[in-house]
Amino acid sequence: MPTTLILGAGLAGLTAARELTRQGHTVLIFDKGRGVGGRLATRRIADGRADHGAQYFSARSPEFAALTQEMQHAGVVSNWHVEQSDPASFQHPRFVGTDGMSSIAKYLATDVHVQTGKRAVAVKQVPQGWAVTFDDGQTIAADSLLVTLPAPQALALWQESGLELDPSEKAILNAIHYQPCLAVLLQLSQPSNVPTPGGLKLPADSPVSWVADNQQKGISPAVPTVTLHASHSYSQQHLDDTDLKALLPELVAAAAAYVSSETVIDQQIHRWRYSNATERYSEPFLAASTPAPLLFGGDGFGQGNVEGAFLSGLAMAKAIADGASA
Repeated sequence: MPTTLILGAGLAGLTAARELTRQGHTVLIFDKGRGVGGRLATRRIADGRADHGAQYFSARSPEFAALTQEMQHAGVVSNWHVEQSDPASFQHPRFVGTDGMSSIAKYLATDVHVQTGKRAVAVKQVPQGWAVTFDDGQTIAADSLLVTLPAPQALALWQESGLELDPSEKAILNAIHYQPCLAVLLQLSQPSNVPTPGGLKLPADSPVSWVADNQQKGISPAVPTVTLHASHSYSQQHLDDTDLKALLPELVAAAAAYVSSETVIDQQIHRWRYSNATERYSEPFLAASTPAPLLFGGDGFGQGNVEGAFLSGLAMAKAIADGASA
């Protein structure tokens, strides 16, 4: 039975794992984080909850539309009519996780073998395929290897492993560029002033580019919480600050029209170093010219964003399955 090892339990990795598992492959997926989903992330803040990574998604491809419909029937996702706030910017229906965006990842991981809290530290080519060593000392081998880490992390892993990619393939990964994002989570003593339906893009010159009311989204029905996304330029400027909490007063003040600082009773800030892939590889994945199958994919490939990550994972799964049956 073919075996596949996947690094990264974000949407691309989970999609590939789910599809290959359905086709009878033995799949193991690993992630250094505490949970699955990557930027499909929902976090508790005091008594409330807030999406602090991806805020919504659209489904335009037939494949992702089918999965979205499946998840709607299962009660995992629901419509968020955010286009009401800015019709010119939102041309397609938007969806959110009913219990937060992380619920989408948890749904996809239901029948998949996932281990979290395991960081890959070395990769080695072996006669039967690939062997990956993790930070706990465990080494696991498989016929195929799928890497859905952000491209800079994948390149760093290869360098640390003493491996060389084909120069053209290395150049493709080097050309993938991500913008960072600082995400602020606020618990409030009373509902925010964010207009219905609870999501709003702020002017380009503001330190904050996005504000979302998680109570209106349905993520935190009983407790008012708000998510602020700092602009890409502000996030880049402060990405490596040692004390991110010192930025909170300025960021909250930038959203003062929607959140009064006097109502903030708890606050957190999170650093997304690889938030948005602004320069991507045009294909949904990169197949390396190696003896055993090695594929790189994720939201830095194809169309990007949530749907692009799904399509990347699906395409990688198809490539592995087709190769195994050839």
